[in-house]
Amino acid sequence: MAFYQFSRKFTLNASLEEVWSFIATPANLMKITPSSLSFEIMTPDLPSQMYEGLIIHYHVKPLAGIRTNWVSEITHIKTGRYFVDEQRIGPYKMWHHEHWLQPIKGGVEVLDIVSYQPPYGLIGRIANTWLIKQRLTEIFAYRQKAIINHFEEENKANR
Repeated sequence: MAFYQFSRKFTLNASLEEVWSFIATPANLMKITPSSLSFEIMTPDLPSQMYEGLIIHYHVKPLAGIRTNWVSEITHIKTGRYFVDEQRIGPYKMWHHEHWLQPIKGGVEVLDIVSYQPPYGLIGRIANTWLIKQRLTEIFAYRQKAIINHFEEENKANR
């Protein structure tokens, strides 16, 4: 069984409350997902803030332009500190994504930890080596840039 973890950490010049409000708003997923994924939220009447047990359905093209359904459940939340989403239906055999926030001097440290298992046994292990790890690096680099840009624009607007 191949099991992998990916993590990404960065800091923001914003308050914990501001960062939490942004990342805990399901509609903001559209703002932080690269257009190359053709990400589309399919859940009607998406709530303004996530809650434990929330199911979110997406269409996404994670690899080679192949469209797939992805259904995530928000399984754990500690407001202002972290939340966890887990894939229920989607391209991975297993996907567990932790979103952590830590107040630091001058802002907030953001840490994403993704634990995942690709499908298809040996083929999935090969795909992870040659494609999946690189794709995750690109996606989370985009997310980091998008989130930082969002808060830089907010800071400019509030001056």
